[in-house]
Amino acid sequence: MAKARTTIHDIAKELHITAATVSRALNGNQAISARTRQAVADAAVRLQYKPNQIAASLRTGKTFTVGVLVPAADRSFFGSIIRGIEEVLAAAHYSVIVAQTHEGQQAEERAVETLLRLQVDGILASVAKGSAEFHYFEKVRQAGVPLLFFDNVWRSMPVSSVVIDDYLGAYRATEHLIEQGCRRIVHLWGHRTSYLYQERLRGYKAALADAGIRVDDTLVYECKSDPAAGQRITADILAQHPDVDGIFSSSDFAAVGVLQSLQAAGIDVPGQIAIIGFANEPFTQFVTPALSTVDQHTHTMGQIAAELFLEEIQANKPFTPHVRILEPDLVLRGSSLRKA
Repeated sequence: MAKARTTIHDIAKELHITAATVSRALNGNQAISARTRQAVADAAVRLQYKPNQIAASLRTGKTFTVGVLVPAADRSFFGSIIRGIEEVLAAAHYSVIVAQTHEGQQAEERAVETLLRLQVDGILASVAKGSAEFHYFEKVRQAGVPLLFFDNVWRSMPVSSVVIDDYLGAYRATEHLIEQGCRRIVHLWGHRTSYLYQERLRGYKAALADAGIRVDDTLVYECKSDPAAGQRITADILAQHPDVDGIFSSSDFAAVGVLQSLQAAGIDVPGQIAIIGFANEPFTQFVTPALSTVDQHTHTMGQIAAELFLEEIQANKPFTPHVRILEPDLVLRGSSLRKA
């Protein structure tokens, strides 16, 4: 027979106090002496007491769950963000429900509706890059559920967000290629409607302009974030621009596809064409040559997102949204380093 679940009545019996006193002590009520609170805490551990989450939800009106929307949980970029979120929220006794959008608007809308039906206490989202309408996020705010964006955001909505400085990351990546002697630099970017890709394009163009290099829009290619897309587009680049000597990809996944295609064509990397990606995915250090990239501090991004959520739900007055912008770092490796 399974062991009966420990209740506050068991703790009360153990300590010869009332169940009401145990309840107040477990909730940190300052009217209960520090000595009694500690005794209750020790007994709870000793008796393996686990709070009844359903009862707590009924009492507080909270489910102690938070929904996290990401395009793809199997990508280490988002896995690292989720890990940062979970670490902070677990310490505050919240559980995380992860939903994937696969960069699609319909999937994103369905996920939001599901999370609202589950009555989560908040939603933290990286907006799907294929989304052009966001009325379903308005529903979240109308329901009084805290909403926060990270990585890819909807800028027109007044909610807190945590992002990397995509402009600065792209500027530094392009500047690095210029410093390595590149002058005909291709840029691979993603969804045109995505703000983060727009910022990376802007940073790329600014770095060229500041170096006195004419911006050639024919060197800008839209490319999905996957190796196969990078492989396919390489043939177009080489056919249309045989003089290309550098490639800045907004995606590590596309960049590694480019690297593979260039090597298959007998082109020396970085001697003939230098390459740098964006995101610092773990695999970038294991390809040959190792891929230069831009680190986005994903774990920290997740931690800050969770901290902002906790600040919002604990605020006793109207909460002013915060925008946290993290500074990216270049991670320079063999795919772009021509000079010591």
